[in-house]
Amino acid sequence: MAKNNNNNNDKMSREERGRMGGEATSRNHDKDFYQEIGQKGGEATSENHDKDFYQEIGQKGGEATAENHDSEFYQEIGQKGGEATAENHDKEFYQEIGRKGGEATSENHDRDFYEEIGRKGGNSND
Repeated sequence: MAKNNNNNNDKMSREERGRMGGEATSRNHDKDFYQEIGQKGGEATSENHDKDFYQEIGQKGGEATAENHDSEFYQEIGQKGGEATAENHDKEFYQEIGRKGGEATSENHDRDFYEEIGRKGGNSND
C-alpha cells in the first residue's frame, strides 16, 4: 500500500525540510560560495536563453514591482542609485553617457519633437 504523504504523524513537510536544509547550507557556506554558484547559474541561464527571455522576465518583474510599490519607493531607490553612481564615477562618465543619450535621442526624434519640448520648457519658467 502506498504511503500517504499528507498525514502529520511527526513527519516533516517538504517545505520544512527545504527550510532546514537552506538554513544548514547558510551556516556552512560563506558569501564567496553564494557568489560562485550565482555566477555559474547566471552563465548557464545565459547559454540557454536569448534576449527575448530576459526582456520578458524583466517586464514581468517590473510589473510585479510596480504593483507592490509606490512612488516613494522609486524615489528612494533612484536616490540611492544616483548617490552610488556619483561615488563611483567622475565628470567624464557623465559627459559620455550624456553624449550617448543625446545621440540616441537625436536618432529617434525629429525637429518637431525638439520644438515641442523647447516650448514646454520655456512655458514652465513663467
